[in-house]
Amino acid sequence: MVEPTDGAEARDGAEPEPEPAEPAEILDRPLPERVRGRVIQLAGDAFDGLTLAELPNTLRQFARFTPPRRVKFGGSAMAAALESDTFFRHRVAAVLRAAQPELVEAVERGAPPPAADPVEVAAAAFLLRPAGWPKLVAAAGEEAHRVQAERAGQERERELAELRAELAGLRGAARDEQERLRAELEASRKESDALHRKLRSAQADVRRGEAAVRKLRAELDEVRSAAEAARTAGESEARRLRGRLARAEAALEASRRSVREDRGIEDTRLRLLLDTVLDATQGLRRELALPPARQGQLPAETVAAVRPGEPGPGDIARRALAGDDPAVLDQLLALPQAHLVVDGYNVTKTGYPQLPLERQRARLMRGLAVLAAQSGAEMTCVFDGAELAAPVLLTPPRGVRVLFSPAGETADELIRQLVRAEPVGRPVVVVSSDREVADGVARSGAWPAAATLLLNRLARV
Repeated sequence: MVEPTDGAEARDGAEPEPEPAEPAEILDRPLPERVRGRVIQLAGDAFDGLTLAELPNTLRQFARFTPPRRVKFGGSAMAAALESDTFFRHRVAAVLRAAQPELVEAVERGAPPPAADPVEVAAAAFLLRPAGWPKLVAAAGEEAHRVQAERAGQERERELAELRAELAGLRGAARDEQERLRAELEASRKESDALHRKLRSAQADVRRGEAAVRKLRAELDEVRSAAEAARTAGESEARRLRGRLARAEAALEASRRSVREDRGIEDTRLRLLLDTVLDATQGLRRELALPPARQGQLPAETVAAVRPGEPGPGDIARRALAGDDPAVLDQLLALPQAHLVVDGYNVTKTGYPQLPLERQRARLMRGLAVLAAQSGAEMTCVFDGAELAAPVLLTPPRGVRVLFSPAGETADELIRQLVRAEPVGRPVVVVSSDREVADGVARSGAWPAAATLLLNRLARV
């Protein structure tokens, strides 16, 4: 490493070597890149033999760098200094002269060795500047370029051979892959043909299945039609048989009533005969203290007639009421142990459908509570609960039973169950404008009443 000294004193006080006369020769082209690199490398190596004062000002900042770093970071500055500073170039030439004296002498004579490296010859000619040095540099540059071109050609030939070998390998691999793909394609074609055959067979099976399904559906429709006809015929026959049964029951009841009446008359006749016998035995009856025989129904009492104080046919005609007269409902509820069953929503949607369901129920409950208090009859109001999403918060009023049909069951079915639960002979009144409900409860022995009848009665409350 060079020691820092006073640069001005070192360059001014040192004995300058006599500078040879340099011919005014210049290069007509830039230095070849390899020659330039070699010159810069020699300049970097010359730093170790120079003091800081002997270095040009532009290169002193690189004095403490290692040779590789000098070449990397100060190459351009060293090339410019070699071109412009003769002293620095002579110092670098001295380093080259010490390292390769034979080459330097041959270059100075203008006859470089033919076997010498053209780059070294060109670098020495650039630093020494003998007569005709530009030609030496140019010839060395051309030779270096030729050698580089030959090397590049050899490298290209080698790369070309490698590429040709690689291409041959790729072509072979491509042929193998092509053969493999052809085999796979052939296998795929065969598989595709087999799949097409299976698909056609499956489509034929599907068509046959669809035809069989259509046939079965037609048969099912025929069976359903026959079953529906049989069901309709069965229902008609059941209604006819129920009618015959009702007529038979009515005839049986009339016969029983007639038998009871006939039996009562005979009993009365026998009692009269018995009374005659008993009159003959008064003494025995007094001794035994037997009570007198109770008189039964006399034969004259069986004859139908209007008695004093009883209503006649005219009075009954004058008392006939219209079907929607509230008095009809009062007469029905006046029967002993009467039971009023109300189809709730049927009544409310007939009377006040514009109200919400909650207000409809509340209004009907208020009216039924007053009617129950007035008549004393048992009352049950039934609502359809199939559409309820939650329990209804409703407090039934006194004297009124409130029921909701369970899930899967309508209010009509619940009303029929209530009617069937009552004993035969108890007066049951069902209020509903549904014709099917009215007919059903009438067959079970209840009195059907229209919703308007109850609404008219509640309007009087």
